[in-house]
Amino acid sequence: MIQKTYFKTKDYCKVKFSIENENATTAAIIGLNNDWNASIVMSKKKDGSFVAEVNLPKDSVHEFKYFVNDEEWINDSSADRFEPNVYGETNSVISL
Repeated sequence: MIQKTYFKTKDYCKVKFSIENENATTAAIIGLNNDWNASIVMSKKKDGSFVAEVNLPKDSVHEFKYFVNDEEWINDSSADRFEPNVYGETNSVISL
């Protein structure tokens, strides 16, 4: 799930990313226009979900995927759209 919070006086949007996966022990967000080199580690909540909050520039577009258990790539079903990638799959896209 993706939750966007816009601020009138800020040039960024606070984005809360959340996923639920019963078999997950770790989760991270990969992409978000950082050349797919760095990951954002998600925190595990008591209910088993994983969350992360990120400030992203307004009027920007970002591709990303969740990386679960250091082996499984997952898209966010609530993404604004999906774009094909070089691996024959799709990436989640968020537009701000």
